[in-house]
Amino acid sequence: MHVVTDLSAWPWPHERSVITIGAYDGMHLGHQAVIAQVRERAARVGAKSVVVTFDRHPASVVRPDAAPRLLTNTAQKLELLAATGVDAVVVLSFTPEQSKEIPSDFVQRVIVDGLHASTVIVGSDFHFGHMRQGNVTLLREMGERHDFTCEPVVLIARADDIDEPVSSTAIRRALAGGEIATAAKMLGHSYEVVGTVVTGDQRGRTIGFPTANVEIPNGMCVPSDGVYAGLYKRPDGSEHPCAINLGRRPTFYVNAEHSLLEAYLMDFSGDLYGEVAVVQFVAFLRSERQFAGIDELKDQLQVDIAHARAAVATHLQ
Repeated sequence: MHVVTDLSAWPWPHERSVITIGAYDGMHLGHQAVIAQVRERAARVGAKSVVVTFDRHPASVVRPDAAPRLLTNTAQKLELLAATGVDAVVVLSFTPEQSKEIPSDFVQRVIVDGLHASTVIVGSDFHFGHMRQGNVTLLREMGERHDFTCEPVVLIARADDIDEPVSSTAIRRALAGGEIATAAKMLGHSYEVVGTVVTGDQRGRTIGFPTANVEIPNGMCVPSDGVYAGLYKRPDGSEHPCAINLGRRPTFYVNAEHSLLEAYLMDFSGDLYGEVAVVQFVAFLRSERQFAGIDELKDQLQVDIAHARAAVATHLQ
């Protein structure tokens, strides 16, 4: 897969493309369905299949105070996009200046001059350009003048009893409620976060349960506080079942300022400090709660680890 950050360096200047455009945060089932349609159409007409996305979520520039927490960082998103088999991903810079670009100028610069698109495939609710003034109607009108078509696709419905489409917003809401199984069904894969292992207060080590304190960058989405079963993925490719505590540790602290992610790796000993870890959430085990003392906490940790081990084993079957 080609990753293009400068349209002047487009690798196929004399070929047409079939494209889709969007933030593609999370790469959920709805995203995957659109990209599958892009690839099918491109193969049928002998064009390149292309995803156009941005180097940051547009809302982080347009309305930073209300910008959503991200489900994927750029590296995660590109990895998931590569797995779709798409020919290229164009990562556009989204600056305050670019946010003021009128929709027709965006179409001319990106779709017509940059990518020589023959077809644009987007969700039926797609909006773009300054003040979100661009839509499917505008794309169709401009397509008539610039030799491309616009095909809106119906959004993928959720597989449960909730009457709404699969969306990044719905996934964030599920994670906020600790409903990681619901989030995974909409994503098509278990939810993962990426962070660096940092030195904590080492309380786990003192009670016989050393944990990796994984620092998640600001702006990334994490599930609600609680205890989870999961997989800890190291940079060397190895995966380790783990019990995850995400919370403020009320047994030790009355008013902790923020939640921490701590992963207890099963059947592992070694130094993890400084490495970039991927933590995958497999199952919700229980809510975080305060214990009367260390002995009560240690007893519960033994139970949590056993439940986590069983949940991960089932997940991996």
